[in-house]
Amino acid sequence: MSFEGSCHCGAVRFEVQGPIPTQAVSCNCSHCRRKGFLLSFVPAEQFTLVQGEDSLRSYRFNTHKIDHRFCQTCGIEAFAEGANPDGSAVRAVNLRCVPSIDLDALTLQKFDGAAA
Repeated sequence: MSFEGSCHCGAVRFEVQGPIPTQAVSCNCSHCRRKGFLLSFVPAEQFTLVQGEDSLRSYRFNTHKIDHRFCQTCGIEAFAEGANPDGSAVRAVNLRCVPSIDLDALTLQKFDGAAA
């Protein structure tokens, strides 16, 4: 089982091996709030960037631990790269970039990133 997503213009495309998420993290940090992300965290080995490495640019802020990757053409951040507390590599997938997901059916987990 897998699911696919992309940036708005399609230059950046990815695939995730695993079930379609039924939950998403809604963070209120200054970045996520402004962009409206609904995030699902997956182990890096389950994430494949299918196309668009050369179209990606990076943005880091605050602690600079998360590499926010966005398309230089359309500006959409389809995913970010980071690490779990145990140090294992993780990808934060923006579920708004996955057309097959019914966003209204997701159970939202609120995360207070503004206080972190």
